[in-house]
Amino acid sequence: MIAVDTNVLLRYVLQDEPAQEAKARRIIQGSALVLVTDVVLVEALWTLKGPKYRASKEDLITVVEGLFREPNILFEDAPTVWRALHDYRIAESVKVGGKRKNADFADALIVNKARFVAQTTSDHLDGVYTFDAAARSIDGTKAP
Repeated sequence: MIAVDTNVLLRYVLQDEPAQEAKARRIIQGSALVLVTDVVLVEALWTLKGPKYRASKEDLITVVEGLFREPNILFEDAPTVWRALHDYRIAESVKVGGKRKNADFADALIVNKARFVAQTTSDHLDGVYTFDAAARSIDGTKAP
């Protein structure tokens, strides 16, 4: 197994810098399993959503689904990432300060990681507290 950082994953997904994309492709489509940690995934999606690439929610969903189809990619916690993707997909946009805002994939992953930890430690999760009104559109979140 090997792991990649955010830049390698982005070059593979974006295919925007030919020399780096070719190297990223060789790594990800090589013979080793390629670990994509939660941090790398979230950072990549934030970058794609940001001002340079302006990816939509649907674009981000497509990217994550595409990564799941890659035979060599191993997520740090694939079932939790998959559940987070589901929650992200169904999260409603909310009005915040006169603008519509969506929860981020990172918000959905935070909630699902908390559920996972509670389940594995046999503890009851009474909620994930957040000041982010959009994040509270994800089931299991609460306002402080």
